[in-house]
Amino acid sequence: MDPSLSRELLCKQAAALTVVMVSFVTTRLKRKRFDPEVEPDPLVYVLREQSELHRQRTLNMIYNSTDVECISMLRMKRAPFFALCTTFRERGLVTDREGVSVEEQVAMFLHVVGHNQRFRVVHQAFRRSIQTVHKHFHQVLYAVGELRKELIKAPSPTTHPKITGSYRWNPYLKDCIGAIDGTHVLARVPRHMQQAFRGRKTNPTQNVMVAVDFDLKFTYVLAGWEGSAHDALILADAIERDDGFTVPQGKFYLVDAGYACRTGFLPPFRGVRYHLSEFGSRNRPTNARELFNLRHSSLRVTVERAIGALKNRFRILDNKPFHKYKTQVKLVLACSILHNWILGFGIDEIVPDEEGFTGTQQDPLDDNGSQSQESSAMAAKRDAICNVMWEGRGSSRI
Repeated sequence: MDPSLSRELLCKQAAALTVVMVSFVTTRLKRKRFDPEVEPDPLVYVLREQSELHRQRTLNMIYNSTDVECISMLRMKRAPFFALCTTFRERGLVTDREGVSVEEQVAMFLHVVGHNQRFRVVHQAFRRSIQTVHKHFHQVLYAVGELRKELIKAPSPTTHPKITGSYRWNPYLKDCIGAIDGTHVLARVPRHMQQAFRGRKTNPTQNVMVAVDFDLKFTYVLAGWEGSAHDALILADAIERDDGFTVPQGKFYLVDAGYACRTGFLPPFRGVRYHLSEFGSRNRPTNARELFNLRHSSLRVTVERAIGALKNRFRILDNKPFHKYKTQVKLVLACSILHNWILGFGIDEIVPDEEGFTGTQQDPLDDNGSQSQESSAMAAKRDAICNVMWEGRGSSRI
């Protein structure tokens, strides 16, 4: 045989043998990695077992213990927590997947929003990868959002028992269906947007408008506006939207002095004592307008109690967030939805007691031209309520 042909044949055989060996080694490596029959490294097995034990102990301590522990960690009692998980599971909004139960997914989400924890902290507490925490957080966030229409609903047009049961408000404010206020939530935005998000606060915020009924439940939430936006402007935007914010004919909301006195919205008298802290047993109202403002404030404080409960329960709304702004807006809505869900099971210790609650002293506000938008009919109605209230005050009633 020709020596050159012999060398060529040997080279081909060597190349074929190399391909076979590489293929064999690759296959063995894949089998070792993915074949369930191949025993993993003993150390890896021990670490996985320890993580699972730690996770189960953590979960049992959180929601299989007491309501006190559950509120401390998840910001709600066991009954609303398990009912929420059951609702998600039955509707297919959150499913048990990849060894992570619905309860664990919801617990991770509540741990983030309740304590403003970063994903890396939840990763350590629950022994899950950051990618797993991120995925399930957004899945639960979506699931909560799906409950919006059934949990954030317009208030009943009938007079609330809170009003009918009090001489201070009945019959003067019998047409009131709730209260409206704006609240600032700390925001994280790009540097070039921060100026627009700085209003009265030092840090960037989003200005959120909320409407609350006298059961302390949110009946409307509009999030996403810049912190520099005026409350009256956000209310005007809410009225123009097609998402269901309307005021029934003849009814009205209580608003603060930053809003105009217009049909459907009743503010206090400007330049007159208003906040509960300005009155007392030795500092009673001296005229009709002061009495009206005092009773207006004592009823409108409901919205401040609801906002206080919301921020006390979900610390992510009262601290600088770690999420994109679009997610921050969704979180305001989600926390409001969860607030209403929790109140469906009764008031807990996170909600401020009405007795002794004087509300928050507001900063002086520019009316932003709101006085020029005032309705003479609504102003006349306010004057009429004020005068009747003063005439029927009695000798010792405030």
